[in-house]
Amino acid sequence: MDEIESDVMSREGASVGLHKYGGLQFNYYGKEIGHLHSNGLLDILFDRKVKQELLLEGKINHHHVFKNSGWISFYIQDAGDMNYAKELLSIAYEKKSKHLL
Repeated sequence: MDEIESDVMSREGASVGLHKYGGLQFNYYGKEIGHLHSNGLLDILFDRKVKQELLLEGKINHHHVFKNSGWISFYIQDAGDMNYAKELLSIAYEKKSKHLL
């Protein structure tokens, strides 16, 4: 999980803090882009179009609580999952940075 935190922190405007429900929260200029629970569950907010595209790839799931939102859930269980988690956070960062510019 340290690897994900380091990857996020290497980006301009990114910060990491504690999430209100536990785990780490990843922010872009103070706005949450996702959070990582201690059990390896990564939740990321996308727009619904991006979420649908990612769902078609078959690697992510609807958010474990807010299924009808842009939130997705992804369980990190091995090194391959870790790389995909970093890719998902990178997509979220890029989308958020383009939206705020």
